[in-house]
Amino acid sequence: MDKKSLFKLQKNKKINLLSLNFKKMQNFCLFLGEKKFRAQQIMHWIYKKFCKNFDDMINLNFSCKEKLKKYAVIKSPIIKFQELSKDGTIKLGFLFNKKIVETLYIPDKKRVTLCISSQIGCPLKCTFCATGTLGFTRNLFVEEIIVQVWYIMKKNYFEKEFFKKKITNIVFMGMGEPLLNFKNIKTVLKILTHKYGGNFSKHKITLSTSGIIPALKNMIKKIDISLAISLHAPNDKIRNFLMPINKKYNIRNLLNVIKKYLEYSKANRNRVTIEYVMLKDINDQKEHALELSKLLHNISCKINLIPWNIFPFSSYASSPMENIINFSKILIKKGFITTIRKNRGSDINASCGQLVGKNNLKNILN
Repeated sequence: MDKKSLFKLQKNKKINLLSLNFKKMQNFCLFLGEKKFRAQQIMHWIYKKFCKNFDDMINLNFSCKEKLKKYAVIKSPIIKFQELSKDGTIKLGFLFNKKIVETLYIPDKKRVTLCISSQIGCPLKCTFCATGTLGFTRNLFVEEIIVQVWYIMKKNYFEKEFFKKKITNIVFMGMGEPLLNFKNIKTVLKILTHKYGGNFSKHKITLSTSGIIPALKNMIKKIDISLAISLHAPNDKIRNFLMPINKKYNIRNLLNVIKKYLEYSKANRNRVTIEYVMLKDINDQKEHALELSKLLHNISCKINLIPWNIFPFSSYASSPMENIINFSKILIKKGFITTIRKNRGSDINASCGQLVGKNNLKNILN
């Protein structure tokens, strides 16, 4: 068991078992005076049967159940709201410490993507993103990130009314910059990819980042999942304006780290995704497309063009679809795999860049 968990026990606080990866669960079982194999049984009940009542875990003996009730808990989340879009997207508001964190369930023909959040608010203040207007409160704990996935998996297991299809893909593209919560994200990924945990393939998990270079360097050889880079500009001048973090970690240094990451990554299949939000008259002109193609000429990548989605008090406008299509044609002609992201959930403010939380939005407007 780690020092943090031990400290909680010393303070008579129960450990939320959703915060433990398999190795830590084994250590916790040893702390309880149980054998390591109990960890496998407990995680089976949590992640395969979605059971949170220790008395219902029938293959655990009475003594083990009593110790679990004394020292541990499996907390269900508080759901503040659940909204259904006309396109089938569902937006859920998880309540953590009186703050709303939003998660998206996005069903498609062949897959279901769950878009999860990693922070309450975001410190990066990207000028085109609603989450940045919230400011930053704190990083989400491991259990607060895991419960976003666990809750939907549980709903899919027991109920089929709204969550009819199982999650096939997970994307860290919700509220916050995941690499600023690197320590907790590492543990989350261990839980999600472990056979006794979420059992998701590393190929099916994508982490989107604005480019926190020290954390990206730490990922090399340690974390192998699909990577998406929020680039959004063909040069430092525009990116400095759109994304202040670029003044600290510029494009050239970011691309150098990406190339290094791709040398070791198997999950990315030798290709990273470049995300590029299309802003009218800011970064959507022909010269921007040509500059972007030149910038990325030696990076193995797929470029995902994202129509910008409006939010209150923003001065930006989305590029006309004609501009976006012409932009993509230039990139395709230059040899890049280029896609235009579908606009999902816009009628419930669930599209890219719109996640802010109803209660949080009220605080901004008042």
